[in-house]
Amino acid sequence: MHTQLLLWILPATLIGAVLSAIIASILLLFPAATRQMLIPRLVSFAIGVLLGAAFLDLLPEAITTGGPAHMQNIGLAVALGMLGFFLLEKLAFMHHSHDANLDHEHLRTQAAGTLILIGTGLHNLLAGVLVAATFLTNIRLGIVLTVAVTAHHVPQQVGDIAVLLHGGMARGKALLLTALSGTAMVVGGLLAWSVLGVNESYMPYVLAVAAASLIYVAVADLIPGLHRHEGTRLSVLTVILIAAGIGLIYLVQSLIGG
Repeated sequence: MHTQLLLWILPATLIGAVLSAIIASILLLFPAATRQMLIPRLVSFAIGVLLGAAFLDLLPEAITTGGPAHMQNIGLAVALGMLGFFLLEKLAFMHHSHDANLDHEHLRTQAAGTLILIGTGLHNLLAGVLVAATFLTNIRLGIVLTVAVTAHHVPQQVGDIAVLLHGGMARGKALLLTALSGTAMVVGGLLAWSVLGVNESYMPYVLAVAAASLIYVAVADLIPGLHRHEGTRLSVLTVILIAAGIGLIYLVQSLIGG
């Protein structure tokens, strides 16, 4: 069974990495004004997907798997996970990558582009670990998290590629490097499969940390960006799109079941 799960983990991590890069590259073909209109809407939808996956799937599963006796420790894992992601973001300058989703005018240099590739690569590596961990717990959870990761990566990839282009990099090279950075998800998935598969007692806490990562990205990175960049005319649409993202996770749960 453990080996069979690899047949889920590898395609899922590839989808999260490659599909988001393909969609992002297509979006970059649109005029700048169109992208500026689309990106906040994509981010709004991604916020809903991330929050839905965290609160409707990952946290309930962590509590169910760990049992009532471990609820306090699971809560502690969520809190420490969010603190850890804050520190990781500061160390790897990942915040620049997320800010680039909505406003990347201040990140024009090649140095910033290199920093973003490193930060995004680390982010993707961790995402691969978390996706694999959820598949090792429950296939439905893995599918839901793959949907959430892909939805988040699309606007992030647009921002990353745009920053590289602003730094003077050729479009083809920017697309290639961004896609290669995304393959770190596959590496993370393989690492998690080889390590976590024989340490099932860790699963409730891995799920808690996975939930913390989604909550942190949505609340600390994406929502503040919307507050800074959207006008009042977008507010109602933003709420609708966030609700739609949550609804998508609920729908995926209903369709997959289990």
